[in-house]
Amino acid sequence: MSRLINIGFGNMVNASKIVAIISPDSAPSKRIVQNAKDEGRAIDATQGRRTRAVIIMTDDHVVLSALQPETIAGRYQGREIQEQTIDMEKDEEDE
Repeated sequence: MSRLINIGFGNMVNASKIVAIISPDSAPSKRIVQNAKDEGRAIDATQGRRTRAVIIMTDDHVVLSALQPETIAGRYQGREIQEQTIDMEKDEEDE
């Protein structure tokens, strides 16, 4: 079963297909993004916001996200799920 990761604004990617999550600021990552756009392999999931993370996929697609790489990596590692579980447990204790 595929696990989907929210990369912002309700957009999801298949976690098992992620090769790398990189910052868009370096010259090599800018080249990767431009080449992907030129070849029709770029998927813009920024909803018009500034690109803050570039996600390289196994099928050579490049996904652009407005979330920080650290945020996406945290979701990939399941930290968000753990935090939600802790919050739910606190809510149950308050009742």
